[in-house]
Amino acid sequence: MLNRVACICVLATALGLATGTAYAQKPKGGKADAAAKDAKKDAKDAKDAKKGGDKKGGDAKKGGGAAVDIELDEPGQAKDTGPVVAGQMTEEAAQAKRLFDSERWSEAALALDRVQKGETGDDEGNKQIAQYNLAIALYRLKLYQASYNIFSIVADNPNHLKFNETLLWLSKLATQLPEPADIVERVGKYKADAIARFNNPNQHELYWQLNYLLGRYKYRNRQYEEAIQLFQNVGKDSKYFVKSQFFQGISYVQLRRSVPAVKSFQRIVTAIDEGVEMEDEARMRDLAYLSMARTYYTASIKLDENNTPSVDDKKLSAAVKYWNKIDTGSEYWLDGLFEESWAYFMAADYPRALGNIHTIQSPYFPNSFYPEADILRAVIYFSTCQYDDATTIVARFKTKYEPIKKELEAVLARFKGENQEAPFFNFLRDVRGGKADLPAEIRPIVENALSDRQLLRNIEYVRVLEEEEKTFQKAPETFRKSSLGGDVKDALDLAKELAIRNAGNLARERYQRTLDELNEHMRDSAKILIDITAAQRNKLEQKIQSGMITKEEMKLYGMVTPDEEHVLWPFDGEFWRDELGFYRQVVVSNCGR
Repeated sequence: MLNRVACICVLATALGLATGTAYAQKPKGGKADAAAKDAKKDAKDAKDAKKGGDKKGGDAKKGGGAAVDIELDEPGQAKDTGPVVAGQMTEEAAQAKRLFDSERWSEAALALDRVQKGETGDDEGNKQIAQYNLAIALYRLKLYQASYNIFSIVADNPNHLKFNETLLWLSKLATQLPEPADIVERVGKYKADAIARFNNPNQHELYWQLNYLLGRYKYRNRQYEEAIQLFQNVGKDSKYFVKSQFFQGISYVQLRRSVPAVKSFQRIVTAIDEGVEMEDEARMRDLAYLSMARTYYTASIKLDENNTPSVDDKKLSAAVKYWNKIDTGSEYWLDGLFEESWAYFMAADYPRALGNIHTIQSPYFPNSFYPEADILRAVIYFSTCQYDDATTIVARFKTKYEPIKKELEAVLARFKGENQEAPFFNFLRDVRGGKADLPAEIRPIVENALSDRQLLRNIEYVRVLEEEEKTFQKAPETFRKSSLGGDVKDALDLAKELAIRNAGNLARERYQRTLDELNEHMRDSAKILIDITAAQRNKLEQKIQSGMITKEEMKLYGMVTPDEEHVLWPFDGEFWRDELGFYRQVVVSNCGR
C-alpha cells in the first residue's frame, strides 16, 4: 500500500504540452539545389529573406496544380529528377512578380496562384518561387492558416528552391498561430546549421526563437540531449529564455539527471528576479518552485529490489522548502500543499501531513477536488493502528464519492459512440463559458478537469481560425470566388475541422483521466479496508507491519512546537485564513510492537 507513493509526483505532469497535427499534405517534389541562385531576381529575394524580408521574397512555388502524378515509389523515397532551376519567366509570371513587389497582395496572390499551378507554362523553378511568394502574399492578407499550409509544403521538401528562406516565415507564423497549429513540427524539418545562419547581431531574437522551437521538436521526439543543446543556445535576453530553461529542466528530469534539472529551474527564478522579459512571470516563478520540489522529491525516494522505498532526508527537506516557496495565491498552491503532505507522510511526519489536508479541505476552497487526500488520511490512521478511525474515513469517502463517480459517468455517457469529437468540443466550450448542463455536485470537478492550459490553447486555436474565416469573408469578391479563394476556404475548413476534433479528443481524455483517477482511489479505499480487516485478525503481512509507527516512534514526530509567528490551535473544525497551510494535528499511535 505504501509503496505506491514513491512515484506520486511525476514532473512531466507540470507541462501540458501541445501535440498538434500537421494540416498540410506532403506532395512529392523534384530536386532543387543551389543552382536556383543563378536567377538574379531569386538571389535578390534570398537576400531580402535573410534580412527578415517582409516585402519581397521571390517569385512562386511548385504547383499543386490540376495534373496529378501517381506515386509509384515507396513512401519516403524521393525521386531523383535532377536539379531544379528557375529560367526565364513568362510575361504572366513577370506581371505576378510586379504585383507582388508593389504589395498589391490580393491581386498578386491570384496571379501567383496561376503560376504555381502551372497554368502559365512556367518551368518548375519559377513555379516553386511563385508558390513561396504566394505564401507570403497570403500572410500579408492575414490569412495565416492558408499561408502556413503552403509554407508547410515547402518545409516538407528540403530540395525546394525556397526551403531555407521558409524557416524565417515559420518563425513569424509561430507568433500568429497558437501552439496546436504545430509549427514546431515544420521547424523540425530543419537542422541546427540552418538555424545557425541567423546567429548574427541583427537577428539574435530570431536565432533564439528558432532554437527554442527546434528544441521543442527534439523534446517531443524524446531526443533529450539534442533538445538540451538547442535550449542552451537561447540567450538570457530572449523572451524565450525562461521557457527554454523550463524545457531544459524537464529534459534533464527525463534523463534522470536531477542536479542540472534543478539548476535549470533555479535559473528561471534568477532571470525573473533580474527582470528578464517574459509573460506571466508570477506563474512561471511558482511553476519553477513546484518543478524543483517535484524533482527533489522524486530523487529522495529510492526503491530496493523488493520495491520497498527508502527516503533521503536532505532531498526530501529540499523538496518541502520549495513547495513552501509557492505563493498562497498561486494556481499551484493547493497542488504543492497536497504533494507536500505525501512528503511529510514519507518522513512519518503525520501531524504536518494531516495539517495540510485540513487546509486543502477547508471551506476556503469549496471547489478543490483532492479525493486522494482522504485516502492519505486513512493510510495515516492505518499506519498508526487507529483502525476504527481509518474505517470511518473510508466509509465517508465512499459515501461522498460514489455518487460523484456515477454522475461523472452519466455525463460522459452522453458522448458515447463514434464521431463525438465535435459534440464534446461544444461541451468543452459550454463548460468554459459556464453554460454546460451539469449537476451542481460535479460542476466544479468538470470545470477543473477541463481547465488545463493545453486545452485552453486548443480552444484559442479554433477561435483564431474562426477569426480568419471572417477575414476571408471580407476579402474582395474576385478573390473569394476564385480558384485560390476556394483553396483558402478549403484549407480553413479542414484546419478548423481537425482543430475541433483534436480539442474534443483531448478534452474527453482529460475528463476520462479524472474519472479513471477517481476509480483508482475507490479501489485504494477497498484495499485499505482489506488491510484493516487483516490487521484486526493479526494476519497483516510483515512488509506492511514494518511501515507502522509505534507509540515510542510517535514521540519523535507527534510533538510539534509552535514558533513565534504561528500558534497551534486544537483543531475543532473551525478554520482561520491566516493559519491556512500551518495546521498541525497531533497523532498518537495505537501500535504496540
